[in-house]
Amino acid sequence: MKISTKGRYALRMMIDLAQRSSSEWTALKDVSERQGISVKYLEQIVTNLTKTGLLLSSRGPQGGYMLARPAEKYTAGEILRVIEGSLAPVACLDNDAVPCQRRSECPTVKFWEGLDKTISDYVDSVTLADLATPTEEAYNFQI
Repeated sequence: MKISTKGRYALRMMIDLAQRSSSEWTALKDVSERQGISVKYLEQIVTNLTKTGLLLSSRGPQGGYMLARPAEKYTAGEILRVIEGSLAPVACLDNDAVPCQRRSECPTVKFWEGLDKTISDYVDSVTLADLATPTEEAYNFQI
């Protein structure tokens, strides 16, 4: 599994918004300047985040984007899955994949299931609030 640039930038954008006032709209231009990400690229990202209800948007001169809920109510996993789709390390564990005909006899399926669970448990344990105000404890996930 490899997180794309779009996934990394989506997290950076959401962190940026979490660090701002939760009652004010933030223009993409401002996020672009702070994060060094082009407005065009951010526009692609906010489309998915808005469609799925993770962001609110408002048009007009005072418009922009803001989080739809408090930062502690988002997980890194939720944000990444909106942008990346499944985070499964192999296709046979992806819910949208064609079922593998060798699954019942596959000697590695348990390994891949364990890796998938470890990845999911970790990304779902770190909140946007943790990322916005990092502390050492936020990243001390124990398996």
